[in-house]
Amino acid sequence: MSYVEKCPRCGGPIVEKEVSELLYGGIHTAFIKVKVGVCQLCGDRLYTPETIKQFENIEKKLERQETADFQPLGQSFQIMISA
Repeated sequence: MSYVEKCPRCGGPIVEKEVSELLYGGIHTAFIKVKVGVCQLCGDRLYTPETIKQFENIEKKLERQETADFQPLGQSFQIMISA
């Protein structure tokens, strides 16, 4: 993938790294690992248009509960604690 050489925010150098993202759709959450450009100085992440489109497609599938092709990782729980 090709990224700009310098960060548009701070001017720092950009390197490709694998990062984790959480995507949400309806009641579902997806844990995504993706390679992106990351600024060495400020940590800003730079995504390609193709990556953003993939994120949007995953979020739409989550909203429509079309998760058959996703690998389950476990269960999530909501717990209310009163002080």
